[in-house]
Amino acid sequence: MAFRARTSLPPRIALNAGLRRGFSRRCSSSSALFRPEALSVFELEAPTLGISSDSAHVDFINSRLVADGILKIRLGFSDEKSQYLEQIIRQLHTNHGHGLPITHSASRGWFWDVRPTTPFQQSTISASSSAMPTSTQARSETMEEFPWHTDCSYELSPPRYFALHVLHHDRCNGGTTSILRVKELLQSLSPGTKYALSRPDFRIEVPPEFTKNGNERYITSSLLQEPSLTPMNPQLRFRQDIITPLTTDATKALQELKAGFEKIEVQKAILHLTPELLPKGSIILIDNRRWLHARKYASSTCHT
Repeated sequence: MAFRARTSLPPRIALNAGLRRGFSRRCSSSSALFRPEALSVFELEAPTLGISSDSAHVDFINSRLVADGILKIRLGFSDEKSQYLEQIIRQLHTNHGHGLPITHSASRGWFWDVRPTTPFQQSTISASSSAMPTSTQARSETMEEFPWHTDCSYELSPPRYFALHVLHHDRCNGGTTSILRVKELLQSLSPGTKYALSRPDFRIEVPPEFTKNGNERYITSSLLQEPSLTPMNPQLRFRQDIITPLTTDATKALQELKAGFEKIEVQKAILHLTPELLPKGSIILIDNRRWLHARKYASSTCHT
């Protein structure tokens, strides 16, 4: 299960009930961080960089991702180079079978910053990246508003998890990311709509900044994984601006899916991760198939 990782200057976390296992005092935690009461985000403390190689610490992170699909980590030390996050990703890969991050960033391979940059800024490629240089900037690398989506929805097999690290939060309360569990959204949809979403009747464009070769302009796929395969934790891919339905049923289903975000019961299930909840030094790991996320505009003058 591949990771997608990036660092964040504004609180672009703003970014994967259950299992409870014993762990050492160095893995102190508190539950029910965020409302609503029916949902909570577990918080884990990482007091030192060295704990990233502690097996109990890494085991606990894996268990929360499996159970909840989301985890917040609070660093007790300065980590401008995201060394803790990189080490955790490597440990999850080695000890728990997670894939390494895909290297499709325009500039940094595994990691890239969310910062104010010009749309046509020429990118450079990090030594660890196999991506080709491009002058097109990814939307996730900017601080513009980004409606509800899952990351890499144009990939045949989207990364299972992604990570966000807040290096500097937005002091003007901009850049807030909201998250919504796919399960809560699907509960508002009819059985017929969910069936139509699980059919491979959608054309999904590959954004030009992520085109790996000239033949990969789009994929044809379903948006919802077959419900019988993951009945308790349904999995979805979604990014409205690159999806084209190919049948009448698919068109109706996509319309109902988009309307679902506005329903009262769905609105109540949204968690808004403000700078107060995710200050500098916070990391969020999110299951990219079980949770959707969206971002508000971040000010270019309020995060330095």
